[in-house]
Amino acid sequence: MTAIPLTYYLVVAAFLLCAGLLIVLTKKNAIMVLIGIELMLNAANLNLVAFSRNDPQLNGQVFAIFSVVLAAAEVAIALAILLNIYRKYNSSDLDDLNTLEH
Repeated sequence: MTAIPLTYYLVVAAFLLCAGLLIVLTKKNAIMVLIGIELMLNAANLNLVAFSRNDPQLNGQVFAIFSVVLAAAEVAIALAILLNIYRKYNSSDLDDLNTLEH
């Protein structure tokens, strides 16, 4: 069985990062922006795990697990905020939310 070269991992991670950035910059729906952010975090995780294949101490994989936990907490908090915004403004469109009043 042959090992997958590091460049393949880097190309996939670059594609995920570019796709996530494109989604964040072009979409107006807040849920889609969160999906784009998650894609960018997954690209970073893929890079960490790919580079940790050569590390005998597995530091990259530990950082990747920390990043997954951080992403889960970020999504939970962002969805709670988004639900409260939707309850008040009846819209998840980011252009509609130009003012945040109490």
